[in-house]
Amino acid sequence: MDALDMNLLLALDALLDTNSVTQAAERLHTSAPAMSRTLARLRRVLGDPLLVRAGRTLVPTPRALELRYEVGVLVQQGRALLTPRGALDPTTLKRSYAVRAGDAVLGELATPLLTAVRAQAPGVTLHFLPDSLEGGAALRDGRVDLEVGVIDQTDPETVVARVIGDRVIGVAAPEHQLSTERVTVARFAAAAHLSVSRIGRARGPIDDRLALHGRTRRVVATVPNLTTALLAVRSGDVVCPAPAGLTASTLAALGLRAFEIPLPLPEVTIAMAWHPRNTADNGHRWLRELVRTALTRITDPAKGKPP
Repeated sequence: MDALDMNLLLALDALLDTNSVTQAAERLHTSAPAMSRTLARLRRVLGDPLLVRAGRTLVPTPRALELRYEVGVLVQQGRALLTPRGALDPTTLKRSYAVRAGDAVLGELATPLLTAVRAQAPGVTLHFLPDSLEGGAALRDGRVDLEVGVIDQTDPETVVARVIGDRVIGVAAPEHQLSTERVTVARFAAAAHLSVSRIGRARGPIDDRLALHGRTRRVVATVPNLTTALLAVRSGDVVCPAPAGLTASTLAALGLRAFEIPLPLPEVTIAMAWHPRNTADNGHRWLRELVRTALTRITDPAKGKPP
């Protein structure tokens, strides 16, 4: 329905509610002659006189009486759709959210996010999905509501917001040389390395920094996720890089040791991505705030408050 049709619907509602051209005009802040012309148009469109003269007043026709309730409901629904929503009450929310995240992020995010959702919005269901190579396609078609992690593939239609920055550390078994001795560039380069990459990429920023020192490392294997890498480190003589904050509790649980890599490495940026259609949605904004709070507390508990 275009703007002109909507205007006709509003005029029809006012006319049928007041049975008066003058009062309908006052309600819609227009002139009586203009409302008379609108009534004439409505009569042509609907093929019915709608309001007919009875002495000094207008009375509705049977067709007008039939339309009165339906038109009133349509106008109310239209106004409700065009009225900004008030503050969200999570306790009344009945909704499902699909959250996609890599294993490193999901391991730290799932528990606090689920706890917060259960406490604030018991009618909400969370679907945690594994990371994938789909990029923005799943966000665009609605299969994923929110992506959380290292967003390295962006879509022109995707909104990306930084959440936290984590630093890169090395991980080794307790008995490994890099856990028991001072870590130098030479000792670090000489170790057997695992590379964590969904697409099997062995080279990364570590190799670029080692090259500045005239050194190379040997990557003995690539694995698609950090969990696999940490389990391999636990049972062998290999080392791997990891984000410090996101893996702190996991390293403690697995009995692994963290060591400082003696190279200046870029931060690991953890971000959220979503489709623009969800930007202004109160329910989606509420979820984003919960995710931000949960992840911020990992790196700085004092800052883990909703924005």
